Amino acid sequence: MILSKQKKDIYYFNSKDISSVYDFCHTFTDLIKKKVKKQQEIVFLCIGSDRATGDCLGPIIGYKLSKLSYPNLYVYGTLEHPVHAKNLIETIDEIRRTHTNPLLIAIDASLGSNNHVGFITLGEGSIQPGIGVDKELPAVGDIFITGIVNISGILNHMLLQTTRLDVVMKLADYICIGVKYAVQNG
Repeated sequence: MILSKQKKDIYYFNSKDISSVYDFCHTFTDLIKKKVKKQQEIVFLCIGSDRATGDCLGPIIGYKLSKLSYPNLYVYGTLEHPVHAKNLIETIDEIRRTHTNPLLIAIDASLGSNNHVGFITLGEGSIQPGIGVDKELPAVGDIFITGIVNISGILNHMLLQTTRLDVVMKLADYICIGVKYAVQNG
């Protein structure tokens, strides 16, 4: 179930509530239908590092999505080739050179309040990767998906290092179910 719609076009889904995946699938599909044009390429930009458990959500999702074979669907950011702070700008430039006006879906881990750990956010617009760890990176995406992997606190770098892999994997599985559904039905 959708926990709430905060601000404009931001939805929260509780991954611990398995029935909420239905709402996530349909909301994500509706966003894609609203944004994508006929024959437009869809690019998933899965942001994060494979070197910190809390930050590996994007690369794990990218790894899983890279196994799918759909026309006009492209994935950047996997466990083998992660997209992180050091190569994000270069990757965005590569996407711009390689794809003509794609629908760009940015996926990243995030930190939040204690009662939102395990939630997924979904919305229109871009995300600002690295903001939780005080990095200045460009905003990216036409649609965004984030998984709240841990609480936000004083030592956010340390929190990402000590995040439970179980939380990350459950979020990754949930998001991948929604992506597969949306791609097949969008």
